[in-house]
Amino acid sequence: SGKTIVALVASAHAIERGGQVAFMAPTEILARQHYENVRKILGGIGVNVEFISGAVKGRQRENVLRDLADGKIDILIGTHALFSPDVILNNLSLVIIDEQQKFGVIQRGLLRAKGKNPDCIVMSATPIPRTLAMTIYGDLDVSIIDEMPPRRGEVETHIVKQARMDDVYRLVRREVEAGHQAYFVYPMIEENSELDIKSATDGYVMLSREVFPEFNIALLHGRMSDEEKNRIMLDFKAGKYQILVATTVLEVGIDIPNATVMVIEQAERFGLSTIHQLRGRIGRGASRSYCILIPDKSTGREQFERLMILKKTSDGFKIAEWDLKLRGPGELMGKRQSGVPSFIIKDMDINTKLIYRAQKDARRFIMGELCSEVERDHYLEKFVNSEEYMRAKIYYGG
Repeated sequence: SGKTIVALVASAHAIERGGQVAFMAPTEILARQHYENVRKILGGIGVNVEFISGAVKGRQRENVLRDLADGKIDILIGTHALFSPDVILNNLSLVIIDEQQKFGVIQRGLLRAKGKNPDCIVMSATPIPRTLAMTIYGDLDVSIIDEMPPRRGEVETHIVKQARMDDVYRLVRREVEAGHQAYFVYPMIEENSELDIKSATDGYVMLSREVFPEFNIALLHGRMSDEEKNRIMLDFKAGKYQILVATTVLEVGIDIPNATVMVIEQAERFGLSTIHQLRGRIGRGASRSYCILIPDKSTGREQFERLMILKKTSDGFKIAEWDLKLRGPGELMGKRQSGVPSFIIKDMDINTKLIYRAQKDARRFIMGELCSEVERDHYLEKFVNSEEYMRAKIYYGG
């Protein structure tokens, strides 16, 4: 895809300069997919690509860590295992983080701390509000890939009332009988007696016994072991199951071009960015795909209008802007990823021009264009000793 190509080109530049690349993804199955793709493309030109995760143990892990420290590995691709203290890179010059919204601020900083101020690329189909705020405030440059890869089918998004579930089931049956596959997503794993929330476990039983007894259906959720989750996803990709019932664990998955339907139950309970990420699991093949949002009967007008945003646009940044307005940007130099910030500029939509003006003036200040060098150095020294600077050091990994 487009993001992967960007990562590969950037990696090639870093390696040409004698540096190493750390490429991190949130799940083992996604990290392995990246590993296979990168090795297939760059392995043939002499680039040494290796993989590490919690599942890599014993002699195999020792060999990877030794070659990494000796500078023999050019690109190390892995999961959270990259944070481990024994993962030592000889010359880390580029950090690539895929699905960056799945990692915390301190986690990203820990990975960057393994090098001497390495460059960093964060990738996501939908930037979380904090990331968008950081972009607005000038700490991140942004590149937008606004075209779909070739031979990708259109994804239609529909909001369907509970009373029309039979129509949804007919659509799913039609697509599966045509040789395609479908997802059903629920907000919880198991039923909660205190909350009127549908569960994936109950949904799996109902769909497999009452609605689609003729199809092979699997259940996937976050309480399963990584090994079990990987097995189910690979079996689904291989076509052993026609329907996969899951929670938001599905949000970050592997490419399954044959999946053409995504049904999200009680969609009002999910964030806009989460639904957009889930929707990204379909439409990866040439066939037309369908994302069906099923709000609860009790859904109010405001919640319904919020879901309409997803029907109107598939632009991840526009969706993130709405999330920014609804949830707030979080702390720009702290740990909180959303919520109203504790500084004076709260309405970013109104103050965008002011923010960009502040960016420009800050750059001119650093260049010594707004005051004397003595004054500039005095203010910079004061800032370096401030609490805000210490927070920034944590965010950027020291």
